[in-house]
Amino acid sequence: MPTGDLFFQHHVFCCNNERPAGHPRGCCKHKGGESLRNYMKARVKEEGIPGARVNISGCLDRCELGPVMVIYPDGVWYTYSSPADVDDIIESHLKNGKIVDRLVLANDQKELRPGQRPNGDAP
Repeated sequence: MPTGDLFFQHHVFCCNNERPAGHPRGCCKHKGGESLRNYMKARVKEEGIPGARVNISGCLDRCELGPVMVIYPDGVWYTYSSPADVDDIIESHLKNGKIVDRLVLANDQKELRPGQRPNGDAP
């Protein structure tokens, strides 16, 4: 599909679902999803990236890996836990079309890899 035919070249959905405290799956909002989404939206606007839209979403059903986002039309899923992660996604993916491998989530992934955890911590 030619990218010129799309209303948004990059449509980013950042999960902001909230579950009760102590829920076994956790939730993106309690893991910083809301503030990181707000940061991303502001940075994309500051950068003036044409054709990029950052939206909040409800549950994307990958709670254990959160906070998570998905970027369409690419269908690339990311976990992120800091403004630096968001900056990497903006610079690499949105501006240069390159996937940020260390943050990308595989379709069958059930746990975060060590480099994807906040501060690179082990479980």
